[in-house]
Amino acid sequence: MNPPHTSCCDDQIETSAITVAEAVSRILENTPVLSQLEKLSIRDCLNRVLGKAILSPVNVPASNNSAMDGIAMHAKDLPAEGTQQLKVIGTALAGKPFNGTIGNHECIRIMTGAVMPVDVDTVIMQERVVNIDEQTVQIEAGNRKAQNVRFAGEDIKTGQIVLDAGKLISPADLGVIASLGIAECAVVRKPRIAFFSTGDELKSIGEVLQPGDVYDSNRYSLFGLLSRCHVELIDMGVVRDDPQALRQALLDASASADLVITSGGVSVGEADYIKGILDEIGTMDFWKIAMKPGRPLTFGKINQALFFGLPGNPVAVMVTFYQFVLPALKKLAGKTSKAPMQFIATSQSEMRKRSNRREFQRAIAFNDAAGQLQVKLTGKQGSGILTSMSQANCFIILPEDNSGVSIGDQVIIEFFEDYF
Repeated sequence: MNPPHTSCCDDQIETSAITVAEAVSRILENTPVLSQLEKLSIRDCLNRVLGKAILSPVNVPASNNSAMDGIAMHAKDLPAEGTQQLKVIGTALAGKPFNGTIGNHECIRIMTGAVMPVDVDTVIMQERVVNIDEQTVQIEAGNRKAQNVRFAGEDIKTGQIVLDAGKLISPADLGVIASLGIAECAVVRKPRIAFFSTGDELKSIGEVLQPGDVYDSNRYSLFGLLSRCHVELIDMGVVRDDPQALRQALLDASASADLVITSGGVSVGEADYIKGILDEIGTMDFWKIAMKPGRPLTFGKINQALFFGLPGNPVAVMVTFYQFVLPALKKLAGKTSKAPMQFIATSQSEMRKRSNRREFQRAIAFNDAAGQLQVKLTGKQGSGILTSMSQANCFIILPEDNSGVSIGDQVIIEFFEDYF
């Protein structure tokens, strides 16, 4: 007698199913960090993971400089009350410092970013300076020593760690690196990801569908998700439901990739072979999770490659990618790992739920007229309804102990991550 077929949308929860949190923990425990680094020019480092910490070779700013247009003067000449007149003896521009000596009751005009002469310590902004004539200005009481001065090393000091290893390099990071005069960075090489779909019913775009056939959408969803992760992709197409063909595809994929992803064929139906093949050529850590959608998910290893056997239902593929594959990819690439940010929103939808499993409802979050965060379902939540994902911007997460949601209840939401 065949064991019951396990579907990602079944209501029954087997006692052998593990929690989502345990699955994530076990995945991360078994995911290595790539050690190979490559040096790239900083423009090519955008969205790459920094492999070595960057230490500053210089102070930023390099010298004391003015934060305002105005006059630079001695603090000792600031009036305690009333006014004080000063003689203007020169001008300092950004890139053109004043090189003379500034005496008592003297000042220079100074522009934003210009180097402060060594013998003055205070800048009065132009709006608080009264021009008596071309050589004389007047200031009032109420200013203080060192105001409007940016000091050398105030932002970054020589030898300081500016960016830690594991940092995903952002556009702002490129500017910071350039400000240090650094032309190249050591980054972690891109993970290589092989992926394919399984199933005799899957057809490519352009083919005529026969009764029971469907177009292969999962591979396109995975392509989009993986492309945002800045990895090297190996698209192996569709592999038919044949044990030998699947076995060879998995061996080929594991020989060239750091991580292999399949969709479909991970249940225990008559044509679901992935689990049995993995038992033969690799190792399996788990394959059932107490969640909806996405319960039948296989995680293991083939040769040196990590393996994820995702469910066949389109929504379950995307849910399990966000919850399990993405954390593994981040660790593999050496990225500093952080749990996704979660928020509390008021539900505008009613939801029923069984206990002892975690559910991921697809939803739209938005601010109401009062600026309060609201959320509502995108419609029917079947694991085959891919439009529930394409219309959504977040998951409503219903924890294991949640027994349902009424309109007006507070719920946990997790926005989709748009980039690695």
